Amino acid sequence: MPHEPGPRNRGLRISDEDRERLAPILAEALARGASQGALSLAETKDRLIVGDCSTVLPRLPEACVDLLIADPPYNLDKAFGSERGRQMSDDDYEAYTATWLEAALSLLSPTASVYVFGDWRSSSALYRALSRRLIVRNKIAWEREKGRAAQMNWKNAHEEIWFATRSAHWHFDAKSVRLRRRVRAPYRDAEGRPKDWIETAAGRFRDTAASNLWTDLTVPYWSMPENTPHPTQKPEKLLAKLILASCPAGGLVLDPFLGSGTSAVVARKLGRHFIGIERDPEHCLYAARRLELALREPRIQGYEDGVFWERNSGPHTR
Repeated sequence: MPHEPGPRNRGLRISDEDRERLAPILAEALARGASQGALSLAETKDRLIVGDCSTVLPRLPEACVDLLIADPPYNLDKAFGSERGRQMSDDDYEAYTATWLEAALSLLSPTASVYVFGDWRSSSALYRALSRRLIVRNKIAWEREKGRAAQMNWKNAHEEIWFATRSAHWHFDAKSVRLRRRVRAPYRDAEGRPKDWIETAAGRFRDTAASNLWTDLTVPYWSMPENTPHPTQKPEKLLAKLILASCPAGGLVLDPFLGSGTSAVVARKLGRHFIGIERDPEHCLYAARRLELALREPRIQGYEDGVFWERNSGPHTR
């Protein structure tokens, strides 16, 4: 018998009424994934596609994608919802990555960027697959504040994102992803004016350049409305950083492993377009519901008034 959420649980659940209302959207998404012919941009932009990305990607229009975000199954012997991953050798995981990546390359615009999620185990295989086809620019480490302690090893408390570009010219808006931090030592100049910080009603803050080490994220949990039953859901705030930095306003984000729809939802909230591919119809249903909700609730936790705030901080936090 499934576990019933507690009365204070604000996580998203799909009701029978939701399923009935969203059934036509899911049916269309299934039909797109099952069809055999080429798919036009009009058929796929701001649409969900239920299917395996290895068969869907070759049918998408070329050179239309400004940003590719991929969160493929990690190379783990672990259950992910209704499916179970089987750990491969490093070479086999590189070959698996190369298969979907090759299918996506022709879809990228000349100035497109690529972000691929992974962990320390898959890091070398992802680097090899990416560096042989794209220009690797950086690797981001982001802290997962959740995690189980280990008795004979270091607690695994971070995941990684490889950043690569299609060419020597790419879009990157550094100003849009600066992080606002609370000032602990408020230095002043000779005239007594704040030095590189601002004073607000909520406190003293400094805007700092975004680095490749992110410690300001909160993994979705039961009290967050964005939380779904998806076992590896990423925070909306995380995707917001990638999209604002690397996809111009009105641009197109492609996610071949959409899961419960976070990248598509954030793209919609931030005025970008998306194409989302997901092989599990139940996850796709959650994505459809979240996209529906995004039309009336554009807020992203941890991002307010065009500013990213450090964890446990914000304009209303003392």
